[in-house]
Amino acid sequence: MKHVVVVGAGLAGVRSAEALRARGFGGTITLLGEERHRPYDRPPLSKAVLLGDADSSFVDSDLEGMGVEHRAGVSAKGLAEGVVETTEGEMAYDGLVIATGAEPIRLPGEGRQHVLRTLDDALALRAELVQGARVVIIGAGWIGAEVATAAMRAGCAVTVLEAGPAPLAHVVGAEVGAHTIPWYDGIDLRLNTMVGSVDPGGVSLVGGGSLEADVVVTGIGVRPTVEWLAGSDIDLHNGVVTDEHLRASLPNVVAVGDCAAWWSRRFHTRLRVEHWDTALNAPEVAVASLLGDESVYDPVPYFWSEQFGHMVQYAGHHPGARLVRRGDPSAAAPVSRWSVCWLHDDDRLAAVLTVDRPRDLVQGRRLIEAGQRLDPGRLADPEVALRDCVV
Repeated sequence: MKHVVVVGAGLAGVRSAEALRARGFGGTITLLGEERHRPYDRPPLSKAVLLGDADSSFVDSDLEGMGVEHRAGVSAKGLAEGVVETTEGEMAYDGLVIATGAEPIRLPGEGRQHVLRTLDDALALRAELVQGARVVIIGAGWIGAEVATAAMRAGCAVTVLEAGPAPLAHVVGAEVGAHTIPWYDGIDLRLNTMVGSVDPGGVSLVGGGSLEADVVVTGIGVRPTVEWLAGSDIDLHNGVVTDEHLRASLPNVVAVGDCAAWWSRRFHTRLRVEHWDTALNAPEVAVASLLGDESVYDPVPYFWSEQFGHMVQYAGHHPGARLVRRGDPSAAAPVSRWSVCWLHDDDRLAAVLTVDRPRDLVQGRRLIEAGQRLDPGRLADPEVALRDCVV
């Protein structure tokens, strides 16, 4: 293998280039990036950058020193076996890493709607979050909550429109998400409210009615950036389909990050995880597989969100598991620290969500990795450490 092309210059792409060199690959590495910025981390965009605490989040990586050719402003447009079609012509490869990430879903309408995915997105939105601005945020998921936090801090008049029955309902369920409703104090939170279109000067609601807005932010999710692979022979289904080694269906091709739909041995299902931890750690396995090793990617998915003064962390994969609460979400501050856990039928821990309880997250993640069974009664007692619930 003499030439590896990495398509996508986000964290997953950069870490793939680093992993290639760390494993002794001495050939040519070409890193293609659609944006003209240096590679950067995305989590700070909705946190430090949007809040005004930082102006960038560049990844600390010496690409030039590693002999990596970073082609900024170059996009992939198509794929055939051994060749990537780019905006600057065809590029042959011996090995290919697909790390094109995901892109925000937008709503119909002729009005201006902000999304939050790139550094330019964050800087443009931050400039409009000014005292008194009427800000409508569509979606009360992770991004919507973090944008609402920044908008409140800037003194905006904030309305959050959520199609579901509670914030975070689509990711942790309405029962758990409802515990975050009090966090929206001072915000006009409207649940079970769908937006039909984004119009000049505001939004139109499904079923009638409209809202005026100076700023509209759409945070209703992302889709994997794989359109450029349409018509190729690679298997696509909610992303690039890979095995547990992160190998795609074409020879000498792997996929990492938000665009990879990989098979999890641990959870016996295919996962596509849109979070920083995956972009950070998956490249090591993908590169090992590309170079002929048999490494397996089977992590406990993890992510975090900072919203309304709370640190929210999640580890695992909970669909189909039953809920066990730890602590009282309705307790008054400063003791409103709580967690929820999800157990499989055999009482193995499937997932844990923690609010300002980092110890539960650390211990819970280890218990999921170990596949240990827990005592549900002890688990429900927040005074008992998670590690002491093992049976």
